[in-house]
Amino acid sequence: MEEYDVLVIGSGSGLDVANAAANQGWSVAVVEKGRLGGTCLNRGCIPSKMLLYHATVMETIERADEFKIDATVNDVDFADIVREVTEEVHGSSDSIRRGLGSSDRHDLYEAEGRFVDERTLELAGGDHDGERLAAETVLVAAGTRPAIPPIDGIDTVDYLTSREALQLERPPDHLVIVGGGYIAAELGQFFGTFGSDVSIVGRRPNLLPDADEEAAAEFTERYADRFDVYTGYEATAAMQSAGSITVEARPFPDPEGDAASEADPVSVTGDELLVAAGRVPNTDTLNVEAAGIETDTAGFVETDEYLRTTAEGVWALGDIVGEYLLKHNANHEARAVVRNLFGDDLEPVDYSAMPFAVFASPEVAGVGLTEQELRAADREYAKRTYRYEETARGSAMKAEGFVKPLIDLEGEILGCHIVGPEASDLIQEVVVAMTAGSGTVRDIRESVHIHPALSEVVQRAFSGQFTRGGGHAHGHGHDHHDH
Repeated sequence: MEEYDVLVIGSGSGLDVANAAANQGWSVAVVEKGRLGGTCLNRGCIPSKMLLYHATVMETIERADEFKIDATVNDVDFADIVREVTEEVHGSSDSIRRGLGSSDRHDLYEAEGRFVDERTLELAGGDHDGERLAAETVLVAAGTRPAIPPIDGIDTVDYLTSREALQLERPPDHLVIVGGGYIAAELGQFFGTFGSDVSIVGRRPNLLPDADEEAAAEFTERYADRFDVYTGYEATAAMQSAGSITVEARPFPDPEGDAASEADPVSVTGDELLVAAGRVPNTDTLNVEAAGIETDTAGFVETDEYLRTTAEGVWALGDIVGEYLLKHNANHEARAVVRNLFGDDLEPVDYSAMPFAVFASPEVAGVGLTEQELRAADREYAKRTYRYEETARGSAMKAEGFVKPLIDLEGEILGCHIVGPEASDLIQEVVVAMTAGSGTVRDIRESVHIHPALSEVVQRAFSGQFTRGGGHAHGHGHDHHDH
C-alpha cells in the first residue's frame, strides 16, 4: 500500500489543493477516473460557454435588422463549431494530464477509487486495479453527475444529459428538455438559436426557480415568447418510436404547499430528449461510509464551516459538498482549504457574496439573498427595480431587463439580481462592494461610473427611491437615498 501526505480525489478544483501541498514539499497523490480537469472543463461551464458565445454571435446577426442593418447568415458549420470546442477542451485536459504525469511532486492514478477504511482508498480499473492508497490528509472533491428523475420508461429511450448534448454535431429538429434550471436554460438557448424547436418541461412555477422570483418570472416570460414552456409540470413518462421521443407530464404541486392546478396533462414529442433535472453527488460511488464521512439526505458530504468532514483528516470541497454547484465556488473553497491546511488559524468559508450567472438570452445573474428568502425570514428590507431601457446605453442597445437591489433599512446590500445583457459582468461590482467595500448602497452610488456605459444601470438602480417590504412593513414607501 502506497502512503502519502495528501490524497486528492478528483482533478477539478481539488488540483489547487494538490499543487499547494506539493509546493509545501508534501507527497501528493491524485485519483481521477475520467478526463483531467473535472466537470467544468470537460463537460460543464467551459464547453457550454464556448458554444454559447457562437449562439450570441448568431443572435446578434439575426437582430441586425432592428438596427437598420441588412445582414443574413448564409451557412453555419454546426458540426465544426462543436468539434472545435471539443478539441480545445480535450487539449486543455490533456495538458493537465501531461503536467501531472511528468511531475516529480505528484503521483497520478487514473482509476476509480472507493474507500475501504479511514483515509484509505482502493483503486479499480486501469494500471492500478486493486492497489490501495492511504494518506494523513484526504480531500474529497469528486463532484456530481446528472440526476435522472424517476420517469416511467426513461430507461427505454435514448435520452441525452448535458454531457452528450454538448457534443451533438447536429441541432435537433425538436429538442424536448425535462428540467427548468440553468442547464436547461443555457442548452435551450444554444440549440434554439441554431434552429431547433425547443420545448421545456419544468416542475416549478418559473424557470430558474432558485433565482430571485421577479428575475425568474421575467426570464420565464421571455423564454415563453421563443419556446414552448410548460412550467408547473412534472414529467411522468417517456416513450420512443420511429425516431421520436414523447414525454408525458402532469401538473405539479407548487412547493409552497398549493395543490397542483387543474390544468390538463400535456404530451410533448421531439427527436431528442435532454434530461437536465439537477445533479447528484458522487458519494455513492466512493463508499464514503467506510471512511466515516457522513452525508446529508441528498448524499452531499457534510462539512463544518472550515470544510472538514466528520472523518478525522478528511476535507471536502466543490459540488460534492453541495453548498453552491458553481466552479467559482469550488475555487473559492479550494483557497479556503489551502488556508486552513497550511495557515496558523482556521478561517470559515465566507459565502455571503457568492454570485451566479446564467449565460442564456437574456442573461441572469445574482448575488446574496433573494426577495423570497427575505420574506421567509420575516426580515425587513427595501427594494428597487431599474430597467435597462431607461439608460442611454441600454436604449441604444434596444435592451430589455432590469437591475434589482435589495438592501436593509440601514442601506446595507443584502442582494442584487439582474436580468439582461452583460448581467454576468454587471453583477461583479455589487460582489466587490459586498466583499471589499462597506457593503452599502454608498459603495455603488458614489463610485464614478463611465457615461454612458451600461454599468450606469447598476448605479441608477442603487441611487433612487427604494420601496420598503418584509417584516410588518409590506407596501409602505421608504426612501433610502441618503443611507
